[in-house]
Amino acid sequence: MRWLIWLLVVLLVLLQYRLWVGDGSLAEVWDLYQQVELQRAENGRLRERNQALEAEVKDLKQGLEAIEERAREELGMIRDGETFYQIIEDPAAADGQQ
Repeated sequence: MRWLIWLLVVLLVLLQYRLWVGDGSLAEVWDLYQQVELQRAENGRLRERNQALEAEVKDLKQGLEAIEERAREELGMIRDGETFYQIIEDPAAADGQQ
C-alpha cells in the first residue's frame, strides 16, 4: 500500500512539472497570449495606415487638386502666371530677440 502512495505522489509531481515547466505549460501559454495581443495591436496600427494610404491613392486617382497640392508642397511648383514670393525672416527676430 505504501508503494502505491509513493507512486501516486511521483505521478502527481511529474504531472505538475509538465503543467508548470514543460511543453504547453502555463507560462508558455501566457507568453503566447501576450504575443497575440502585441500582434493584434500592430495589425490595428498597420490597418489604419493602410486605410490612410488607400484614401490618399483614391484621392490622387480621382482629382487634380490632390496632385496639385502635392506638387506645391513637396516640389515647390507654381502655376503659369503666378508669382512666387519667399519670405525669409531673421532667425534672431523670429525668436523674439533683437
